Amino acid sequence: MASHIVGYPRMGPKRELKFALESFWDGKSSAEDLEKVAVDLRASIWKQMSDVGIKYIPSNTFSYYDQVLDTTAMLGAVPPRYNWTGGEIGNSTYFSMARGNASVPAMEMTKWFDTNYHFIVPELGPDVNFSYASHKAVNEYKEAKALGVNTVPVLVGPVTYLLLSKPAKGVEKTFSLLSLLDKILPVYKEVIAELKAEGASWIQFDEPTLVLDLESHQLEAFTKAYAELESTLSGLNVLIETYFADIPAAAYKTLTSLPGVTGFGFDLVRGTKTLDLIKSEFPSGKYLFAGVVDGRNIWANDLDASLITLQSLEGVVGKDNLVVSTSSSLLHTAVDLVNEPKLDKEIKSWLAFAAQKVVEVNALAKALSGEKDEAFFSANAAAQASRKSSPRVNNEAVQKAAADLKNSEHRRATNVSARLDAQQKKLNLPILPTTTIGSFPQTVELRRVRREYKAKKISEEEYITAIKEEINKVVKLQEELDIDVLVHGEPERNDMVEYFGEQLSGFAFTANGWVQSYGSRCVKPPIIYGDVSRPKPMTVFWSSTAQSMTKRPMKGMLTGPVTILNWSFVRNDQPRFETCYQIALAIKDEVEDLEKAGITVIQIDEAALREGLPLRKAEHAFYLDWAVHSFRITNVGVEDTTQIHTHMCYSNFNDIIHSIIDMDADVITIENSRSDEKLLSVFREGVKYGAGIGPGVYDIHSPRIPSTEEIADRINKMLAVLETNILWVNPDCGLKTRKYAEVKPALENMVSACKLLRKELASAK
Repeated sequence: MASHIVGYPRMGPKRELKFALESFWDGKSSAEDLEKVAVDLRASIWKQMSDVGIKYIPSNTFSYYDQVLDTTAMLGAVPPRYNWTGGEIGNSTYFSMARGNASVPAMEMTKWFDTNYHFIVPELGPDVNFSYASHKAVNEYKEAKALGVNTVPVLVGPVTYLLLSKPAKGVEKTFSLLSLLDKILPVYKEVIAELKAEGASWIQFDEPTLVLDLESHQLEAFTKAYAELESTLSGLNVLIETYFADIPAAAYKTLTSLPGVTGFGFDLVRGTKTLDLIKSEFPSGKYLFAGVVDGRNIWANDLDASLITLQSLEGVVGKDNLVVSTSSSLLHTAVDLVNEPKLDKEIKSWLAFAAQKVVEVNALAKALSGEKDEAFFSANAAAQASRKSSPRVNNEAVQKAAADLKNSEHRRATNVSARLDAQQKKLNLPILPTTTIGSFPQTVELRRVRREYKAKKISEEEYITAIKEEINKVVKLQEELDIDVLVHGEPERNDMVEYFGEQLSGFAFTANGWVQSYGSRCVKPPIIYGDVSRPKPMTVFWSSTAQSMTKRPMKGMLTGPVTILNWSFVRNDQPRFETCYQIALAIKDEVEDLEKAGITVIQIDEAALREGLPLRKAEHAFYLDWAVHSFRITNVGVEDTTQIHTHMCYSNFNDIIHSIIDMDADVITIENSRSDEKLLSVFREGVKYGAGIGPGVYDIHSPRIPSTEEIADRINKMLAVLETNILWVNPDCGLKTRKYAEVKPALENMVSACKLLRKELASAK
């Protein structure tokens, strides 16, 4: 019985690629140094899978930024502003598209389906001259082959690539991106021909858009694309991989009827209804790549249950045509439990990171072949039983409190207009008030202090003194810049979710459980293994300390329940909404304690609310109902004069704008600049928004410093569709990934733009 891995984490067990990328970007190392790290990481990944016994090992899933940008490079679809003149695309052009440079902004970045991973959105139009401009897929195949590993090269499928793209600036929004199919397929043919010539026997096309609600003409594009590629693919085994959800019946029929395709991959963890489609009809003689090992979470697979599922499928597709696989790429999980020697032993027995999931896939394949490892299966069954019966998982008081929430909608008693009036009397802010989103640059010295405190190399008193000094520096800087509503800069936090999880019950933490979010940015999601509650205040000391340093309003900074949920590895033994309600109650306690401590502006970030939206429209209403309800729970008890902010970033918000309004926050700050001000279009179309709103005026994920004139121009575009008295001015997101040399001039220009426009607005009266 064969085994297959859809994709694998690329950062390395100790984030080796992250540090190599950042060293290269900072000019401290060469392109050759960066490539050496990448070559070593790829070799170790391929060797690991080969040693375990995986038959279908992927290549070309390694990336310096993301796989969609790699495809843009492969197709030579470089926007003109980057001044690419042809030939093989190098690091300078590639990273300029991803990060921008001193003279031009980066391309838009958005979430990869419903994950916390991001991709760079292709900008396409009728005038793009596609050409084969990156040989990465072929080069990595050859690299693996030289090591004795015959891999399955992975390409983002042509239809998915176009469906994830957007019309370039100046191109009509109604332009059909699928009309470019005939222009990109010749490049795909060149890549396929080269892979065949180098000896590839299989090729994998990732077409995850097949799980979305597609229209008939979009489904027809798949048939057209693979019919056109059929002759070029002749002689190759072709796998079409889908993941992240059930595949709709119409898409399943289209997929399984595609010409020249050998096998089909399905997510059978998040797509359990797909099992019914497979069992009712599966094309004779084709391979089924059954994704029974979860590529999105870190819980050990229930091997006995998976084996039963696989045995039932064996009877449908035939023993020789069933391949055991992961449900998606393992990119979304941590790398290896071996790197967690300090993790609680009982909890550790419940987990499987990427390296362990590779072993699980192979163990299931061998079991189907009659070579079941009884000891391995027995240990797995014992761990499953331990988790179900462990007293540390369940807390009856928490469960009852969360269940009682369903009896109320938890809405503040006064409408937002009246609340804003009461808040303005107390805060006395100017028009176009300025603020930032929360974090300030995380310097080397600051990281050293946190690291040494965690390692008990400095005392708690020394740690508190150092953090207070950092907060004071950030407060003084904001006062010098004349920002209106301040933040304390979050110097005590390495990560916005990890920080709160460490102080809540029901969470566990890893030392090296890093997961890539975008580029070199990695996060370390906490593990929610049990019922959640707040034993004691989490942020009150630091927020109060910061407020004591200034007479200006100081925001209390919290992460919202939906974002904590979506940015954690969540327990899979109860519905997600039940866990979210538990977190909401914990954050509610913190909000009320901040208010008692005299904090009059409290920001509850829900950066990941849109990210968690199910991929199928039929499931949207239920998710948005409990997600928005969870947010309202957190602040239902505060006074009218306490201003509640929230923040969202790097997703498409236009389709959930009414749910955002229903959150009933007093002020929302939201990413806008990097997405070409897409957010503003919803207000141009007539949506009325009465609360405070701060669409971001510059992109913080790029080192580029925007000018005063550029920011003023953005604010004027906002004033064309939003009332002056509700508009706030702020960056797109937090500033922790930037350097002070970038942050200071950017914020100076932001404040200068505001003051300029305030004068213009005053003189126009």
